[in-house]
Amino acid sequence: MAPQSPAELFGALFADVQRARIFADGKTFADARPRRTPEAILADYAPPLSSDDLRAFVLANFELPADVETPAFTKVPLREHIARLWPHLVRPPVEASGSLLSLKHPSIVPGGRFREVYYWDSYFTLLGAAADGHDALVRDMVDNFADLIERYGHVPNGTRTYYLGRSQPPVFYLMAGLLHAGDRARTLPVLLREYAFWMEGHRAVTLPDGTVLNRYWDDRDTPRDESWLEDVELARGNRALYRDLRAAAESGWDFSARWMADRTALGSIETTNILPVDLNCLLFGLEQAIAHGGSGLFEEKAMRRREAIDRYLWDDASGTYLDFHWRRGQRLDRPSAAMLFPLFVGAASLEQARGVAAFVERHLLAPGGLRTTTVRSGQQWDAPNGWAPLQWIAVRGLKRYGEHALADAIATRWLATVSRTYRETGKLVEKYDVEEARAGGGGEYPVQDGFGWTNGVTRALLAEYPHV
Repeated sequence: MAPQSPAELFGALFADVQRARIFADGKTFADARPRRTPEAILADYAPPLSSDDLRAFVLANFELPADVETPAFTKVPLREHIARLWPHLVRPPVEASGSLLSLKHPSIVPGGRFREVYYWDSYFTLLGAAADGHDALVRDMVDNFADLIERYGHVPNGTRTYYLGRSQPPVFYLMAGLLHAGDRARTLPVLLREYAFWMEGHRAVTLPDGTVLNRYWDDRDTPRDESWLEDVELARGNRALYRDLRAAAESGWDFSARWMADRTALGSIETTNILPVDLNCLLFGLEQAIAHGGSGLFEEKAMRRREAIDRYLWDDASGTYLDFHWRRGQRLDRPSAAMLFPLFVGAASLEQARGVAAFVERHLLAPGGLRTTTVRSGQQWDAPNGWAPLQWIAVRGLKRYGEHALADAIATRWLATVSRTYRETGKLVEKYDVEEARAGGGGEYPVQDGFGWTNGVTRALLAEYPHV
């Protein structure tokens, strides 16, 4: 049985703490470590309490977490700054404690309020760790994720009990690809286990013609522990809405107009109705990785998925890839940087790649890098923000199809944005405003610094563009 989350363990106490806004960030209490057993703490809890008394009760019974502090090395070049940050983000093996899941090997965290390991963040972070020669850390992280898949059947969104209902974009096969051939071969059984997670439950959708494509999902339909009050105030008990919020968190794009029927209203979120371009392309990549391990069956699965991507996600009218609303049976006019994933995994034809490149150059290329979407919704995964992982996907995908000029433009503009912000602040942050070439904004929490995947992608791109 999976361990319970703090909301499940502490019930009314958890709800009271979050409703009273004892902490500015709801994640703080979700990450707090109980000093005694939950039973003992709840036995002594006698509501109602004033806000001050409730805070005192929490402080007496819980050890609060500290954010990951990352130093500023403003006197050194950006590449050296990144190299110096790795030790501040690496953690030794972890024992389970409070909501924290155990990890057998050293690991790397993103930074700021993100004190634990995150799934898809880690691939992009490891690109930089590998470039800086931290091969042992790459192996340790792959081993940690393999162990999580063996324990839980999937990689959780992050290494907290409250993340166990969902995963994140399936990039374990890409992490395994960073290993030497011999180490990579031993991951095949784990890839098969993760593939089963995506294909054997609610995440697989069978369309009227028998085609199977995938969506994001969460096994729980309750408010997220880490954003409990925000979810309660938005959904007001609508369990379907809770699930759609959680499914968007599984996508990694939390939140974006991409998931919203009304592009400016988060309450219209409908993530579970959508078959996303990026998820299905990553599963195509996973199928190919398994096929390369010697399975002819998976060659056929990959071929069928590529055909399905063409049939359902390619849009001739716009000349690009769009997400598909499977309940309405139509593609959604919500273009985003997800259109570059077919290029990244090699699922596009040359003609399709040219169409994507033309669309990106017209609508998503900004002065400071690649926009996430064309919509200004106030959500963090929309314009004007750009994110490190999407820059990497774009650059690698475009180069794969010979679109070098556009790839170079995205890479050099992004690096200039990161470098300028670093010179001005001494920090690398999780997201950037690519219109103004500065730290980004929007979303549920203040912009975080650290920052794992920005460090990783920036370091990997600096290896290709050392003079930016």
